[in-house]
Amino acid sequence: MSILTELNTLLLPVLPVETGVFSGVPPDEYLVFTPMTDEFALFGNNTPIFELSEVRISLFSKGNYLQRKRQITSLLLGAEFTITDRRYIGHEDDTGYHHYAIDVEKSYETEE
Repeated sequence: MSILTELNTLLLPVLPVETGVFSGVPPDEYLVFTPMTDEFALFGNNTPIFELSEVRISLFSKGNYLQRKRQITSLLLGAEFTITDRRYIGHEDDTGYHHYAIDVEKSYETEE
């Protein structure tokens, strides 16, 4: 399983999700996943054992984003993601969206 697959499964029932950029006409609330890092975190006999993947989840909301932020945070923690950062990016005056970012990471055993 990959981090993007797991995030889609977890958050798609909550809000529309895209990876990279939202295509088409965006709704009033949506999520965009941006892959940030994929690194080998642990080695044994010069062979990677775990891969550590990190993704930025960008929440875009034209309304009050605070309740949705709490809901997403709770779902992520319940699914054993590590939240490495949460921050308000700003209000996009040209589109009317609040942009809030949640960075998450998770480790996966490497496939042989």
